[in-house]
Amino acid sequence: MKLKTIAGSDISKLPRPFVTANFAITADGRISTRNFTPADFSSPRDKRRLIEIRAKCDAVLVGARTLKSDTMTLGLPASDLRAIRRKQRRPELPLRVILSNSGRIDPALRIFQVPGAPIVIFSTTRMPGPARARLAQKADIFLHESPTVNLALALATLREDYGVRALVCEGGGSLFRSLVAAGLVDEVNLTFCPRVFGGRGAPTITGVAGDFLPTSARLRLVEMRPAGDECFTRWRFS
Repeated sequence: MKLKTIAGSDISKLPRPFVTANFAITADGRISTRNFTPADFSSPRDKRRLIEIRAKCDAVLVGARTLKSDTMTLGLPASDLRAIRRKQRRPELPLRVILSNSGRIDPALRIFQVPGAPIVIFSTTRMPGPARARLAQKADIFLHESPTVNLALALATLREDYGVRALVCEGGGSLFRSLVAAGLVDEVNLTFCPRVFGGRGAPTITGVAGDFLPTSARLRLVEMRPAGDECFTRWRFS
């Protein structure tokens, strides 16, 4: 494992992976409750779709809070999808990537206890020393010398150091919002579910309702497929 501090870089010409995102949302546009409870309101069909999207990517990205609340391991439990990846001469499992600006990540989280693909953490020099020491035994860590992780540089690092050409972001909303605001998302997959949560504090795909994005993002619908009471959609950023 490695621990590396990054002061900055000219990222204007650095290649990055193709970035998709995947969310299940309620009919009123929520991805969780106001208490950020685990997002387990979609059908088995949607959960299969989630891992199918994972299987097509080289890496899975998630924010630390979502990782904790959903007790995620970012694995690929379907043996048929792992077999397809092997047949394609790709790693059996996509790289697992965690982002946390504060660096307050519990080394006891389930993702660190379950065998699987290598783990990469992007954080800042605000990460507490004890956490650095413990997490460095379980993951590669890149610490940015800035208040927040430089997302463009993090993506470029994944492309350059790990050969990641396609990445899926699975939340949370705050991370997705930051990626969209930086112009770093290429498409988003949304599963519309037959539920209504309500509540001012329940997060949307861009986090808890708040300020507008610096610039609104335009989307183009490229796929829409009803599946029982749900609807699978895929949108490209234009």
